[in-house]
Amino acid sequence: MPRLTEARRPASPSSQRQVARWHRILDVAAVLGARTPYEQVQMQEVADASDVSLTTLYRYFPSKTQLFAAVYAARVERFVDEEWPAQDGDPVEIVGERLVALTRRLMEHPTLCGSMVRATSANYADPSQPEAPVAESRLYGAILRTLGEKDPSVERVTAVRMLVYGWWGVLFSELSGRTSPGTGRYQVALAARSLLGQHAS
Repeated sequence: MPRLTEARRPASPSSQRQVARWHRILDVAAVLGARTPYEQVQMQEVADASDVSLTTLYRYFPSKTQLFAAVYAARVERFVDEEWPAQDGDPVEIVGERLVALTRRLMEHPTLCGSMVRATSANYADPSQPEAPVAESRLYGAILRTLGEKDPSVERVTAVRMLVYGWWGVLFSELSGRTSPGTGRYQVALAARSLLGQHAS
């Protein structure tokens, strides 16, 4: 893996064919990552199974870190689009419930989840990457919409950011076996009430 300071910027797919190829690569990486530890996943294997050249794979994903960080982002985006619908009830409780549901979805394949968490953490530490990664931004948006916030204050946005950071820590702790799912649910719900409840509309 190249050093963070030497990481290349990935190309963005533009045509419909390129977008389909990009998604196919992510799907293949997810399948391989679900059954193979991060260290053992080979980029050549991903390229072969995706029916693309290694050069094409590296053009879209210059490193395995960026590949699995993109898999994570795609999974979060899909969850937000498909499983974070508008619901009736207390908005703060709904936010907590949806974050717990996201944890369950990501933990369905622990080996893949470990690779995504590892890659996303490394990618987040890369100073060349955007301040708010795509997945993080989508979570912010979903939470703010659930809370009915159309023009949130700086304090509100900060509270949402801290909640997402806290949720990420719980996900990591569950993945490492240091926190049980039941304890994780309680921690996320408590964090949502503590950070968002005092500012509830």
